[in-house]
Amino acid sequence: MNASPIRVLLADDHAVVRQGIRQFLEASGEIVVLAEAGDGEQALRLVREHRPDVAVLDIQMPRLSGIDVARAIRTERLPVGVLILTAYDDEPYIRAVLQAGANGYVLKTADADDIVDAVRSVNEGKSVLDPSIARRLMSQLARSQDDLLEVEALTERELDVLRLTARGYTNKAIGAQLSISDRTVQGHLAKIYGKLHAASRTEAVMRAVTRGLIPPVLTDDSPA
Repeated sequence: MNASPIRVLLADDHAVVRQGIRQFLEASGEIVVLAEAGDGEQALRLVREHRPDVAVLDIQMPRLSGIDVARAIRTERLPVGVLILTAYDDEPYIRAVLQAGANGYVLKTADADDIVDAVRSVNEGKSVLDPSIARRLMSQLARSQDDLLEVEALTERELDVLRLTARGYTNKAIGAQLSISDRTVQGHLAKIYGKLHAASRTEAVMRAVTRGLIPPVLTDDSPA
């Protein structure tokens, strides 16, 4: 167990829901909920104040939605992982969350252990999608008009970076595997996003898988 717990901000407009989520997150022994918010404006204010490791956000909240908060966190370049934890599995919400730059999207119907794992993964810089959402999104991406856009070919190095990204490796771990710097990894990812018309790591991986550029990776075999 890590000496330092994962510091989480929890935002949901239902106090009873927050209480239940807080209980099983902190019961893991790895996570401490340092602040709670009942609306999006309060959530963003607390994120700015506390700089948690991970912000766990509902989508539908008063004043600002979880998507708005995620977008603001990315616009302000705050060093905070964003996990959307919601009851909504509608495709427009999923796309909006990915475009806002969230690191993960998990349904409230997931097992408590899976939600704890999702917080842990987001803290490690990985992308997380609820399995049911991932399957449906891949199918939708395969059929969508967006994927009829012409895609520029990826270089061998870009494919190497994308394969490791799909396996959940952080930029630092990718750099170590390929003997390149974190900044170089970031540069490759930026080019990959542009070529695949993607707004996030998860969307880039999904588009690459649906086009057959890389194989699907359904299990986590990334380094500890």
